[in-house]
Amino acid sequence: MNSVSPHPVPVRGYLAVFATLLTLTLVTVAVASLNLSESTTVLVAVSIATIKASLVAVFFMHLRGEKPMVFWPLGLTAVLFAALFAFLLWTEGDHLFGTKFSDAFGSAPKAAPVEGGH
Repeated sequence: MNSVSPHPVPVRGYLAVFATLLTLTLVTVAVASLNLSESTTVLVAVSIATIKASLVAVFFMHLRGEKPMVFWPLGLTAVLFAALFAFLLWTEGDHLFGTKFSDAFGSAPKAAPVEGGH
């Protein structure tokens, strides 16, 4: 029979990526425990999450050695995600700046309570 040699797996590289992901997770927790402003904390946490997602995609999803044609759907997905997220922020963003909504029937006169009524 023909014995097929297994494909060599770069375990050292995977362990290095795992250590980097673990370190970045600890950095995220450390940044969250600092007394930074909320926007700064979110910006740093999202930046770290983007780096971590890139590491996972490049090494664990094997995008490092893929053909360029694979990146077109990936780029389209990223653009559509950004567009949908921007639309969400545009439609719901007025809550962030203090817009208060009143009752839909707030302009209607309120009925006086009935005294001794059932």
